[in-house]
Amino acid sequence: MCGWRLLVLWALLPATAAGSSGRWYPHGTVLDPEGKYWLRWGRQGGRLAFRLEVRTTGYVGFGFSPTGTMAAADIVVGGVAHGRPYLQDYFTNANKELEKDTQQDYHLDYAMENSTHTVIEFSRELHTCDANDKRITDSTVRVIWAYHHEDPGESGPKYHDSNRGTRSLRLLNPEKVDVLSPASPYFDLVNQDVPIPNKGTTYWCQMFKIPEFQEKRHVIKVEPVIEKGHESLVHHILLYQCSSNFNDSVLDYGHECYHPNMPDAFLTCETVIFAWAIGGEGFTYPPHVGLSLGTPLDPHYVLLEVHYDNPTHKKGLIDSSGLRFFHTTDIRKYDAGVIEAGLWVSLFHTIPPGMPEFRSEGHCTLECLEEALGAEKPSGIHVFAVLLHAHLAGRGIRLRHFRHGEEMQSLAYDDDFDFNFQEFQYLKEEQTILPGDNLITECRYNTKDRSGMTWGGLSTRNEMCLSYLLYYPRINLTRCASIPDIMEQLQFIGVKEIYRPVTTWPFIIKSPKQYKNLSFMDAMNKFKWTKKEGLSFNKLVLSLPVNVRCSKTDNAEWSIQGMTALPPDIKRPYKAEPLVCAMSASAPLHGVFSLRLLVCSLLLGSMMSSRGL
Repeated sequence: MCGWRLLVLWALLPATAAGSSGRWYPHGTVLDPEGKYWLRWGRQGGRLAFRLEVRTTGYVGFGFSPTGTMAAADIVVGGVAHGRPYLQDYFTNANKELEKDTQQDYHLDYAMENSTHTVIEFSRELHTCDANDKRITDSTVRVIWAYHHEDPGESGPKYHDSNRGTRSLRLLNPEKVDVLSPASPYFDLVNQDVPIPNKGTTYWCQMFKIPEFQEKRHVIKVEPVIEKGHESLVHHILLYQCSSNFNDSVLDYGHECYHPNMPDAFLTCETVIFAWAIGGEGFTYPPHVGLSLGTPLDPHYVLLEVHYDNPTHKKGLIDSSGLRFFHTTDIRKYDAGVIEAGLWVSLFHTIPPGMPEFRSEGHCTLECLEEALGAEKPSGIHVFAVLLHAHLAGRGIRLRHFRHGEEMQSLAYDDDFDFNFQEFQYLKEEQTILPGDNLITECRYNTKDRSGMTWGGLSTRNEMCLSYLLYYPRINLTRCASIPDIMEQLQFIGVKEIYRPVTTWPFIIKSPKQYKNLSFMDAMNKFKWTKKEGLSFNKLVLSLPVNVRCSKTDNAEWSIQGMTALPPDIKRPYKAEPLVCAMSASAPLHGVFSLRLLVCSLLLGSMMSSRGL
């Protein structure tokens, strides 16, 4: 109905109005480090309502930006001046200057001011049909905020100086009813006096043992435990399930994550079972589902990864933040499970430099889901939440769902992915995955600012393309992932032969002359990448056969592991052929050379760590 304008008139509210509009806001967060700017919000049909509570008697600014800056921003400015409320819709022009929008799409519902604070409540349509307004979707939204101690004058709002910031949020998360009783038992997994280095970013890892219970329990809610005053220091928290084959000596100390001296035990912690990010909320399981603890199949050891953000390089910071788990002996109908789907974390995931957009795909094949679900749950599993994950070059992720070769509604998507804001998305409605379905995790990257190849890997400068599906009932499937064949990737840059037998990693190129004695990584970096070459390479990679991993809980594989699957189009199902790992390393392939044995040994061996995030 973008061809119609609805004109709404409303009376000015008195500044002395007490309380609020009476509207209930199910979501809320503090936006600034000092707790001066609070945002609350909630959806009302096709509209989104907001409440701002800010410690100022001047104007309050709030808006949406594609990058978290003033560029191409959609902004509203409000407050109370001389006893009269005001609210004005603005946008920023090419010079990042504020201009009043000729189409005023924000509706003032309530405003008040006292000696210290200003409170305003307003709403707008999710899609206003105004080119100067940002459409609000299920994707991540970068909100921007500001305030000033004076109200705007005739020339408009004064510059806010340092009273400003940005935060990534997911504004359309469904509302969840909290069913916890005040007496619900809980346990905490929190760091103990971690010294935070005086550098911008620190990832700290600590392994924990789940408390031992005499009977089965269900975790029904997980929430962050953030040390007071560290609300802006603790950026995000991830919890991984680890191997159970340890003794408690692995619990003795924590360590910086992704460090060369990080304990080997940490590398067994592969599957994300919880994620929280700054601005996010606690996670409540559906009333019929719980995370099982206390049985042999349940997690015994977990790894807590905390990302600390210290942009001012403060010294002497000590933190003891973590997670709280509420549990019950009132066992629910279903145990929750987690499936990691997408691209197997590997150096064979390659992204050329200088690309404004590059697309990667990870396949959870119909053969894997046919075998695992057919054996464990022929009637299918039900997905209720999804975490989408990439690293710093990630710009968008989509989890696509196919049945009988036809594409269904995407399970989850984030077209404005922000690495610094990751949390599970509740699905508005549970989605069923049946035997023979297939899933594609599709990721978009931007490497315009990079001069060398980007590789799949654990570091934030490496990349990933993963989806974590929370579902029920739990089955014996933890990973359903793929990686493109490396052979034709190397042939694209002109590689003809490698040294055999393979005794080093990364393996070494034998010919042609320009790559002789280089590792395959150095050869890929030596290649003269242009945007045209990158686009051709992207087209090739998306058409390549993929090596598939279909893993059980104990890291054993379903029998289809190691198959080569052809990526489907949306009109046809997968075709698959066995990947023969017993063939000779010198057997010819495409008239050039064979890396199939190499692919098998590396992808199935310990060299290719596949830890999740």
